[in-house]
Parts: sequence; structure tokens; C-alpha cells
Amino acid sequence: MSFLFVIGTASLDTLHFAGQTVSAAGGAGLYTALAAHQAGNRAGLFAPRPRPLPEALAPAAECIEWLGPEIAPTDLPRLEIAHHGGGRATLVNASWGAEARLTPEVLPPAVRQAEVVHIAALSSARRQLDFLQSLQAVPTPPLISVGTYARLVYGETELVRQLFEAADLFFMNENEAIGLFGAVAAASARPGQRLFVTRGQRGALIIEDESVIEIPAGPAVELDPTGAGDTFCGATLAGLAHGLSPVEAARRAVKLAARTIAAPGPAALLYDQR
Repeated sequence: MSFLFVIGTASLDTLHFAGQTVSAAGGAGLYTALAAHQAGNRAGLFAPRPRPLPEALAPAAECIEWLGPEIAPTDLPRLEIAHHGGGRATLVNASWGAEARLTPEVLPPAVRQAEVVHIAALSSARRQLDFLQSLQAVPTPPLISVGTYARLVYGETELVRQLFEAADLFFMNENEAIGLFGAVAAASARPGQRLFVTRGQRGALIIEDESVIEIPAGPAVELDPTGAGDTFCGATLAGLAHGLSPVEAARRAVKLAARTIAAPGPAALLYDQR
């Protein structure tokens, strides 16, 4: 089993879905690390860590190895997300707080020595690329995985393209694939690289070499779809770290994502269901 480290953020979010408004822990980095843990892997998170820990984040800190610059709780990133059903969502408000304190210069040795490092979506693709290039420069580079989101794909397209071309593994959804390639059907990966494209209720695609493999989604009751793609990412990476084939890893990840969206925030990732 490889040690998986995620570079990203944890946040305190306000979520609007199904006529409800809920406050919950969040952040692409946190969802990814928690999903890897829930899938049975040792996982770490490099993210600003508040002291004292807000109650909503305390259970997550017990599941993962959380390293990062110490901040006041008021400096945590905060997101407000409205879900409209059918996989559509609007980022209503975003305050990135102390995310800017995450730089390659302060990466702990544990991150540089991890076998697998996932660079979750940050406020800037440029900052993700700085981390990727820093990790590639270590004597024994880790397997590098990268995630993105629509605002980066459509606003920093060329930088996201550079990230994609340099990463070993890349995770995106259909909308992001359209922004980067023009169409999902045009998405491709270089030899030796794997691209995972999530498709909501239709599961996911695995694209590698000349093949495109469809991973169907199982039955799911959607309450809160926040973090579904990041959950799929973390669980897939955990499966690969356990030696599973990409197909089997993705199949298990789709099931965990389905469990996650049936509960508010990351609640389904914070108790043991294995």
C-alpha cells in the first residue's frame, strides 16, 4: 500500500441543495484525502490547518495525517455552493483564506517522499503547476495526479493544458473535458498516462493509450453532490495504490461516490463502512 498525500485545502462550506442550506466541512483536498482513507489507504493532506480546529473539521483530522501551516480558524477558505440537480452547480461565493500560504517552499518532507501525490484543484492553475514542477524535481519523483475544476479550465486553459500534459494521472468531469478538448469524445491521454472523466449518473470514463473504458454508475440517491468527483478521485487513487486495475479501482470509487452524495457534506467519509 502506497502512502498517498493530497495537496489542497480544507474549507468550511455553505451548501444549498434540495431546498436545504447546510454548513459542512469541505474542500477538494479534504474530500480526496478522506475518500482515500475510507477506501483503505493511508492518506495525508497538506493544507492550512486551523488552531483550534473547528468542530466540523475535527473528525476529519482523526482520519488523515494533516500537515500544513498553522492558521486561525477565521483564515480558513470558505465556499458557498448552490446545486441545481443533474450535476449542475454554481459557486456563489468563494473566499480562499490562507490557501496562498501553501507553496512548494514549505512542502514537508513527508509529501516529497510519498509514493503518490495528488494536487487537488486550487484557486489558480499556476499554483498547481508550481507544485507539480517542484515534485518532478525531487530525486525520485512520486506518481503525480492532478485534479481541476471548470473555472480553471475555462479561465486558465493553457496552464491547465500544461498540467494535463505533465501529470501521470488526471481527473476531470465532462464539462471540464469539453473546455479542455472541445468535446468529451476528443479527450485523449499520452502513452503511459491515464485520464479519468466523471459523468455523474452515467459513471466515468477511463482513457489511456488508444482505449476508452466506460465505468457505469450504480443506483444512487442524490442529496448533496458536493465532492462527488473528488471522492471518486481519492478512492480511485487508493485502489490503484492497493494494486487494483484501473477498472476495478474506478468501479469501487463510483460506489463510494454514490454513498457520499446520499449524505450532506463529507459525512459518509467520516465513519468506517468498509
